[in-house]
Amino acid sequence: MIRFDTPGDVVAALADLPAPDARAIAAAQDRQAQLTKPAGSLGRLEEVALFLAGWQGRDRPRLDRGRVAIFAGNHGIAARGVSAFPPAVTAQMVANFEAGGAAINALARAAGLELRIVAIDLDRPTGDIAEAPAMSEAECLDALNLGAASVEAGLDLILPGEMGIGNSTPAAALCAASFGGDASDWAGPGTGVAGAALAAKRVLIDRALDQHGGDCVSAFETLRRLGGREIAAMAGAMLAARHARVPVLLDGFIACSALAPLARWQPRIVDHCLAGHVSAEPGHQRLLRHLGLAPLLALGLRLGEGSGAAVAAGIVRAALAAHDGMATFAEAGVSGA
Repeated sequence: MIRFDTPGDVVAALADLPAPDARAIAAAQDRQAQLTKPAGSLGRLEEVALFLAGWQGRDRPRLDRGRVAIFAGNHGIAARGVSAFPPAVTAQMVANFEAGGAAINALARAAGLELRIVAIDLDRPTGDIAEAPAMSEAECLDALNLGAASVEAGLDLILPGEMGIGNSTPAAALCAASFGGDASDWAGPGTGVAGAALAAKRVLIDRALDQHGGDCVSAFETLRRLGGREIAAMAGAMLAARHARVPVLLDGFIACSALAPLARWQPRIVDHCLAGHVSAEPGHQRLLRHLGLAPLLALGLRLGEGSGAAVAAGIVRAALAAHDGMATFAEAGVSGA
């Protein structure tokens, strides 16, 4: 398992990214050409099957073991009212996850996915990013490693998700620091703030960018200064998944914001990722364009928790079922083109 003992380990991991298995992709393409359908007629389902083939290294990929990994963390800036809910809700929702009562519990069950919950120092909010770095170097490395530990041999797919009241604020800051723009370009209602509260949220984000922008000289420093423990953990999971050749199915704005600093410094990091959906949070569509990812679904979701990715896992299963379960022209006795 990959570990991040120093910030340099993050740099090294980004610099040495495995590529997909070209032979597995070619073999999967050959199978696609023999299936009883016109070439390309299953559209993106065919693309998804080839994507999984390349990262799993087999021409008939499968989804026997998929995992939703939910990371939870609290944010110092939440005390400034950037969310419609108080910070105490983070721990309350973690308890709900553990009791099996949240949306992600139901959706993970429906999709046939494992669910792992990792709560990270909920009694210690991050620093208020409008005034100070979110995390120390050691805290950020610890969060990255907790994320990396969620990836293990034998997984066919991982879906990183999050819970953290106020985390759409650091997410917007991460996107702006990574891809340019200011708070007005990236900050939306999150849990439902509007009017004066949304305006105040944007002022705080711009203040954070003024405070830290000049020091965001690497993916690690950007995550450390503007992110959060759960966001850094998702970044660690995504980077570890790449090195383990485990494909990633992305959730919404917060989850994709964890990828933003990595992609800013190494655009190829997105190659093992599928965008599960585009959320109703306004910045998410913009972020997906910067990442070069096309979402599988657009259902107006804005919950987080990995919920949109869990729904999209049904599309992945459909793609693999068609790729693996259809007969070839020869098997079916059907004349090919």
